[in-house]
Amino acid sequence: MTPDKIMTENLQDRVQALRNILDNLSIVFDLKKLSSTIKALEVKTTDPTFWDNQDQARKTLKELETHNDLVARIRKLKDGVETLEELLKEGSLDPSFVREIGELEDLAGKLKLDSFLSGPYDKKNAIVTIHAGQGGVEAMDWASMLYRMYIRFIEKKGWEATTIDFSEGDEAGIKSVTFKVVGTMAYGYLKGEAGTHRLVRQSPFNADNLRQTSFALVGVLPELEEGDLPDIKIKDEDLTWQFYRSGGHGGQNVNKVSTAVRLIYKPTGITVTASEERFQEQNRKIAMDLLRAKLWILEKERKENKVSEIKGEYRPASWGNQIRSYVLHPYKMVKDLRTKVQTSDCDSVLSGDIDEFIEAELMFTS
Repeated sequence: MTPDKIMTENLQDRVQALRNILDNLSIVFDLKKLSSTIKALEVKTTDPTFWDNQDQARKTLKELETHNDLVARIRKLKDGVETLEELLKEGSLDPSFVREIGELEDLAGKLKLDSFLSGPYDKKNAIVTIHAGQGGVEAMDWASMLYRMYIRFIEKKGWEATTIDFSEGDEAGIKSVTFKVVGTMAYGYLKGEAGTHRLVRQSPFNADNLRQTSFALVGVLPELEEGDLPDIKIKDEDLTWQFYRSGGHGGQNVNKVSTAVRLIYKPTGITVTASEERFQEQNRKIAMDLLRAKLWILEKERKENKVSEIKGEYRPASWGNQIRSYVLHPYKMVKDLRTKVQTSDCDSVLSGDIDEFIEAELMFTS
């Protein structure tokens, strides 16, 4: 058999694999239902009162954009596969189509990942919190490294990140940071990052360059609005609001009025803060969104018998709860302890190249 013949048969197998993926995706996403949803949303946008509620209007337009993008990508895959199948029938498919098939395989792979995001809130924006764990200044520096890693990842995805609350470290790094991620399927993609991240390296804060182990805890919640949680009622009398001046990242008071917000939910003791917006009302809204998300995930854990009562917010960021290990000394290795995915290219990972880990976790839990 000639090399060209072998190559052609390989391309035929790849086209058949694409057809199988397309057929499965068409069932999973239900294009008829998607088209009906799009039409219903388009009708909403023509209502003269559409912009009376601007938050709801923007939410509707974002949902419409997401659905249209999904349909467009599925149709692109469908058109490409059908064209290749026609070429197969005519006997015209040859090695010159390797690039086109590769592009369709990339598209199919991304759509397949999207199909794993079927949770009720996977399409929502995400609220990410990073807390320095055990390890003092080392852990605070590690928390800032993780923050940078996620911001780089978000930038590469074309998403947006907005800081909600920021607590700077005493000597270096950060004690904690909370930020909102706005992007298609942001919560669905990032939810698997929740857990303890462990760093092993030579300490840059020790004259002897001793090996140091540090921990940081990442929390990921969906951005939820009032209508998203019909079963969870938040009563005004259960809320304690506190207001204070927002401090800048250098410790200076950047506001002369009390714009920062601390919200305490009395039935559980859950406390949330929002300090980065310039106006108190904006921070109040963000704090309520944070509270809804934390009440949702704690209720979810309770139903799954993971906690016996709703108290506290996080497990300790220390030994025993790690999801991923980042070793920079004496060798280099980033390894996910759930999926076993690993790489020695630590620099790329810490610069935001974490798609491999996120995608593996999505497939592992689906």
